[in-house]
Amino acid sequence: MYALLLAPGFEEVEAVTPADFLRRAGIEVRLVGIGGRLIEGGHGIQVQADLEIGELPADVEGVIVPGGAAGAANIAASPAAVALIRRLNEQGRLVAAICAAPAAVLAPNGILQGRRVTGFPGTEDGLTGGRFARNRVVVDGNLVTSRGPGTAAEFALKLIELSAGRDKALEVHHRTLQKD
Repeated sequence: MYALLLAPGFEEVEAVTPADFLRRAGIEVRLVGIGGRLIEGGHGIQVQADLEIGELPADVEGVIVPGGAAGAANIAASPAAVALIRRLNEQGRLVAAICAAPAAVLAPNGILQGRRVTGFPGTEDGLTGGRFARNRVVVDGNLVTSRGPGTAAEFALKLIELSAGRDKALEVHHRTLQKD
């Protein structure tokens, strides 16, 4: 089961697209609220989390961290969220972050050290410890990073490929009419 973290100010496209695509692929994703269960995104869309971070079971296989400057800052300010991300990274489990999250959440916690990463244009200087790549999605071991709302589908499809295989990712790609 993957935990997709939601904190006030999250970027809606970067949260809902991976949750939707992974669920289409049959991968269990739980929306995890930080600061409650009804979380308002950066553009005023409210999303109901499945559970709050304190209720998260121990058997989490990976974590997905959407961006949105305020949302990423709120995740970075959550000791429980940071502890989860650090633990999963130390265990070599999936740590995925998009947009502002690589710079705002992962970099300050040493997750990017010596790794190839990407993030939202303008956050390059905040990707401390990492080696910036302009690619839309970057995989370095258990770490997957991506650029922003326009890359959310590619990000989600890469997560599916890594979790359930290329055929399942292609199936979702075609069923959602993604551009070839």
